[in-house]
Amino acid sequence: MDERAALLPDAATRSRAGSSGSISRISRFGDDVESEGIKPSGDSISNIPQLLVPWHKRSISAQVERPGEIGHRKTATDIGGYRSTQAGSHQRARSFVEFPDGRVSDLTPLEMGRQELYEDIPFVAVSGLQKKEHSLSVAFSSFASAIDVLEQEKHLASTGRGMKPEEKEKRLSQMSLLLLDELEADAITVTTPLIFAVLIASLLMFNAGYNISVMNAPEPYVFPGHSTLSWSIANGSAFCVGGPVGASLAGKWADDRGRRGALLLATWLFIIGGIIQSLAPSMLVITVTRVIIGLASAASTVLVPIYLGELAPPNLRGIIGTMTQFALVLGILFADIVGFPLANEKTWRWMFFLTTVIASLQLLLTPFLLESPRWLLGRNPKSWKARFIIKKLRGFRYDEEVETEVEFFLSAAKTQSIDGDSSRSQGKDKSNPVNEMFADKSVRLLVVSTLVLQAGQQLGGINAVFYYSGLFFDGIVDNPLVGTTIIGFINVLATFVALLLMDKCGRRTLIMWSAGGMFLSCIVIVMSLLGYFSSNYVALLGVGCYVSFFAIGLGPIPFLIIAEMFDGKYVTSAMSVSQQVNWSCNFLVGLLFPYLNKNLGAYSFAPFAVVLLFVFAYAWALLPETAGTTPAELQTQLIEKNKNNV
Repeated sequence: MDERAALLPDAATRSRAGSSGSISRISRFGDDVESEGIKPSGDSISNIPQLLVPWHKRSISAQVERPGEIGHRKTATDIGGYRSTQAGSHQRARSFVEFPDGRVSDLTPLEMGRQELYEDIPFVAVSGLQKKEHSLSVAFSSFASAIDVLEQEKHLASTGRGMKPEEKEKRLSQMSLLLLDELEADAITVTTPLIFAVLIASLLMFNAGYNISVMNAPEPYVFPGHSTLSWSIANGSAFCVGGPVGASLAGKWADDRGRRGALLLATWLFIIGGIIQSLAPSMLVITVTRVIIGLASAASTVLVPIYLGELAPPNLRGIIGTMTQFALVLGILFADIVGFPLANEKTWRWMFFLTTVIASLQLLLTPFLLESPRWLLGRNPKSWKARFIIKKLRGFRYDEEVETEVEFFLSAAKTQSIDGDSSRSQGKDKSNPVNEMFADKSVRLLVVSTLVLQAGQQLGGINAVFYYSGLFFDGIVDNPLVGTTIIGFINVLATFVALLLMDKCGRRTLIMWSAGGMFLSCIVIVMSLLGYFSSNYVALLGVGCYVSFFAIGLGPIPFLIIAEMFDGKYVTSAMSVSQQVNWSCNFLVGLLFPYLNKNLGAYSFAPFAVVLLFVFAYAWALLPETAGTTPAELQTQLIEKNKNNV
């Protein structure tokens, strides 16, 4: 079937009977709009995004009906508030998508655009998705408005009247802007239940950040006389031992207990761990509780992005991911600030007990913590509870709107194939998806790139600063806690700057700037400690630049890039392997840095500089750019580029 024929209904086969029985034609976008519009830059009929061309081939199970059997809708508002009238009754203008067997999908252009966003934006709230969300909205609005112009041109040609070029451009501009405004309306319209869910879940990220840095300030007062080995194990290594376990268990908890139940389990681990740590009689008990808290922290960093990604509409997932990232860095800063009044021999236990206080606050607010509708629909597509939650989260008034949103969830889950059901149905062995991912030559470079970035993020030494900045700044500034707090503030500010750069620069470019900047900062730190500069504060400045460059690239991008590199078939496996590599390297840094600092002295950051130089070289030579591309496009490009080596 010709694609245009499938997309452009003619008056004979795609007409609707009004309430009076008369037959009349309805445009996809309702009545013609006479107001002037401004044509979006780069959008024209000649560059319809080819990626969106196959959209009409997809089926939406509950919305498929026979021609002539499409029922009336309760709502009347079309995009931009325009309505089409049928014999005195108000109906939304429909978008008809015909399948080879004669079935018809009945969606408005706005609904089709939202479906595209649901299917192409991963169900995860991570910082950096904003650009992809906006690009997809612009692409679809351009595509749909161009189709509308082609349809209108065909209709007018059947009446003996054509469309002038200026009329085409005017209609293209008007339709594109109207649809783009509606597609992005979710970005400025949020509901109270969604706000509460974001704030409550973000407390877990805040607590995880707090426990990254909480051992830093009270180190001289916690059981004085402890050895370097016992402290390095308790502070960094034990925390990181719980990390891989928590990252692995998080997925099982989320599947078995639900996203909400898994979050509550992590909350209880924080409560128990905080209580035991604050009452600990020895370093051994603190070490054991750090494993528990590390487990809860790692589980939180996995669960919170998934939970919020499944609650939020697609074009809010990047913004919400930004908020959770801020919660993490604010938790690190909070640990530094409370160190001023509490880091002493009398009150250091209260610093550890604050972990329990933060988690208890979250526990009190859990009545406002909604279950993920996606998880509920995955267990039962007819779940009334999922529909009730969707209605609250989106602020819908009509059941019809809820059912359409349910279809988006189900369609996206099927398209992304997160559980691997589609592969199993085709007879493929999914018993070990990780092995299959490593064996797939089409994604081999992507897998290697992911692992290099994850290892580089940790072996570049960033957590040496957050775990041991007090130890590092001892002798550089009069009060090491002041230096630590300054670095905490810089980390928060740099995270904000990173959000601005995410939408303007490519992922590969930011990784190169990040690794290169961190490398030069390491050189400055080493030279400062060797006495090449007259002031020790140059070392503090070097650490500040080091943290800033980390925040713009190696901090957020290694996890964001997984969602951009891999499609639903491998994204879960890639995320799982990445978490294991990340926490394992984190463990090594936490264990070894006190010895590096003790034995290498001024050269303690030199090993990190070597790693960062390698990451820069890899990004420059091999790392593929993922900004603005889909996983399928990226894999196709790599196959074409390396076809002689495959």
